[in-house]
Amino acid sequence: MESSSRNPTHDSTPPLHSKHCSQNFKLSSYQDLQATLAAYSRPILKTTSLLATLLTCALTWALQAQAPLTADDSQKAVADAVNPPTLVQTTKDTSLVSVLGYHEFTEDQEATEMRLPTDKFRKQMQALKDLKYTVISLEEFLAWKNGTLKLPERSVLITIDDGWKSVYTHAFPILKEFEYPFTLFLYKNYVDGGGKALSSDMIKEMMQHGASIGSHSVSHPYPSTVKKNIKLGTEAYSAFLNTEFGESKSFLEDKFDKSIETYAYPGGFHTPEMFDIAKQKGYACLFTVLPGKVSKTSENMTLPRYIILGTHDSIFENATRFPATANSTASLGAIVQSTPFPVTPTAGSTISNRMPTISVDFSSLDNIDPDSVVMRVSGFGKVPLSIQPNRKIFSWKVNRRLRKPTCDITVSWKLLDADTYEKPMRWTFIVDRNAAYIPTTAPSLPKAKTPDTEPTISSE
Repeated sequence: MESSSRNPTHDSTPPLHSKHCSQNFKLSSYQDLQATLAAYSRPILKTTSLLATLLTCALTWALQAQAPLTADDSQKAVADAVNPPTLVQTTKDTSLVSVLGYHEFTEDQEATEMRLPTDKFRKQMQALKDLKYTVISLEEFLAWKNGTLKLPERSVLITIDDGWKSVYTHAFPILKEFEYPFTLFLYKNYVDGGGKALSSDMIKEMMQHGASIGSHSVSHPYPSTVKKNIKLGTEAYSAFLNTEFGESKSFLEDKFDKSIETYAYPGGFHTPEMFDIAKQKGYACLFTVLPGKVSKTSENMTLPRYIILGTHDSIFENATRFPATANSTASLGAIVQSTPFPVTPTAGSTISNRMPTISVDFSSLDNIDPDSVVMRVSGFGKVPLSIQPNRKIFSWKVNRRLRKPTCDITVSWKLLDADTYEKPMRWTFIVDRNAAYIPTTAPSLPKAKTPDTEPTISSE
């Protein structure tokens, strides 16, 4: 009787011999093989020889259904079953790099989009340290992109455009203090330009302490200039690009004796023609001003970059926010803010009390109209304020637990006899929601019972 007529799920499984496969055990389909595997699973697990026998059965089915198998094929299949090959597991590179872009720095001037106060820059550098992010050099970034270096999951690349002298006088001391590498994207016509421009000696000194350099064109053409050259025709536009990409590269390489492989588009503006020119000139990575994290697979011709503006604190927060991975939880990002008047909770601070008192102190403002002060709290809207007797400190006690990980506050006010409100003051603090569930003291343990009389030691 052929084995295909047997019930493969019968409780009493008959003895299995190799001759059953070679002579009497004919499998007509893959389903027959599955049924046979189920029938003989228990005895096969007991001995290696039975496992080898079943493999021979499988090969017999393949012989009937497909192509003839040789004795060597059968022996190899049995050997692989007894000693299976080692599987090599490949893992995807999940590293992300946040590229920060800065311009000018100041210690005493008002912040603008391109000008960042030094005290805020220091706080941002401290935040990178507190978050335990790895600040990498341009050379490390390039090595990672070309596959010769592995980076931590969360890294930061600091870049500074144009070549303002304030980079040397204001930012460089802070970067040197934190021992952070950084990259200068320089354009030819501004190097040694006098006035507010960096000199070659300043650049060389910074290169001795962690600075790398990349190209930022020859003349720093804004999008309008590029578009004018496009209208002049293909040849004229090609000549324009060859100058901006080529001359800037050769100038920097000759001046500072370094290979230039990176380029930052002035204003972030780029066209497809630039990609071909850049490749011809030997550029490996080119940076835009579009925000986003750089991954290993990001397109090298249009790499994202966060331009840190002096008037928009949320950009740095977004730049330092990373998604969760298999090895780490998500990072909310660093909140680095400053307020013109004292506030509580302070900007960027982390609190564990989910029902805090929020306040602003206008004591230093002589001519404020106290009746005009308005406070808005995220999740609550406009809130009723309490005013201390001197009518300069305004506060509100949160009346239900804060649910979100951050809380945004906006305060508006007018000066006496003014018709319009001043520029609103905004700040954010962080709520450690988990801290509310951590006991501040350990639970009390029952006291040990003490005997009524002191124990005695027997002399026996």
